[in-house]
Amino acid sequence: MNNLIVTLKSWNVENANELKEKDKVNNWEIITDRKYFTAEKVKEIDPKYIFVPHWSWKIPGEIVNNYETVIFHPTDLPYGRGGTPIQNLITRGIYDTKISAIRANEEMDAGAIYMKEPVNISEGNVDDILKKMSSIYFNQMIPDIINTQPIPTPQEGKIVNFKRRKPYESNIKPLLETNPSDRQIYDFVRMLDGEGYPKAYIEIGENKFELHNAKIKESKLEMEVKKI
Repeated sequence: MNNLIVTLKSWNVENANELKEKDKVNNWEIITDRKYFTAEKVKEIDPKYIFVPHWSWKIPGEIVNNYETVIFHPTDLPYGRGGTPIQNLITRGIYDTKISAIRANEEMDAGAIYMKEPVNISEGNVDDILKKMSSIYFNQMIPDIINTQPIPTPQEGKIVNFKRRKPYESNIKPLLETNPSDRQIYDFVRMLDGEGYPKAYIEIGENKFELHNAKIKESKLEMEVKKI
């Protein structure tokens, strides 16, 4: 059986290559460059499944309407449809969530559900969280879907949409004006501390500082501050 994995994050690529190496039954193709994820290329591969972990772009209808395309969303759908879900969960103080594996369609995060797996996001920066989720995708969810070929079922429950965060929302000043707890500050910094995300920052006079590597050690909040 031919299958395709499309992903850009380095840890997903590493896990995809490990899966390809271990699986002696199925044939795996891996696309790691967005420009090669085209209907023409997919037709050439002719996969049973297309797995697309951590993808920020709309997948063409020509692909999702003709191939079983599985995306992974880190909320208990239909709660939390929409952009920047990890950040939206953390700002709401929600640390126990689920990864929903869904069949992609032309509506945002509205596809039928293959399965859900629990995950805790209470610690670590956003890259740490994504790496934890990647392990769940490749060691549990993708093998389960390949082996059992479940029929996805429609989403049920109240739809809650998340609004994609904007870069200006990385300014920590509005939070500091609310007399936040150390936990709230820690969460704000860590949820933006990752590859490709607009880092938490603060402006003091004409100077701008980025905030990194937040930790709570022995009940004390620590972080690195970098002038940019």
